[in-house]
Amino acid sequence: MKALISIDYTNDFIANNGALTTAKAGQEIESQLVATTRTFIEQGHYVVFAIDCHDINDSFHPENKLFPPHNIIGTTGQALYGSLATLYQQYQSSPHIYWMNKRHYSAFCGTDLDLRLRERQITEIHLTGVCTDICILHTAIDAYNLGYQIVIIKKAVASFDPNAHQWALNHFKQVLGASVL
Repeated sequence: MKALISIDYTNDFIANNGALTTAKAGQEIESQLVATTRTFIEQGHYVVFAIDCHDINDSFHPENKLFPPHNIIGTTGQALYGSLATLYQQYQSSPHIYWMNKRHYSAFCGTDLDLRLRERQITEIHLTGVCTDICILHTAIDAYNLGYQIVIIKKAVASFDPNAHQWALNHFKQVLGASVL
């Protein structure tokens, strides 16, 4: 069984005026990301929206020292970007769709994601979203350590940094044994 994990495709990471935007790089993957998500949904696969969330008053979170405030809970910055938002609204009541707030780079860190995947006997995860070298990478590393087969949809991931993006794509293949499609 397989699942799709859509990571952080939100206004703050994609929109031109986002707090921590990938801008054009993130916007260019929208059609592939949405098409992939639609296919997974329509085929009845489990689709997880693993979305970065921060509390504006949390002075202890380590990202506060690294990045400007972003994906603040309940703001438009944390909302899904563009046509992915429309797709999510269309299918959000499906039992195959799961919205999951995450506080750390990895979708597995401090969440019930592994339990939910194992309950559904999922052994293969497909990753889309941003940032290739941060949240996608950390999620893939945790997935590897948990024994999942990993598939990266190359045309549905992006980063702020083209060099780091390419490094991460190579790392997925060479170190994690992931398929990069």
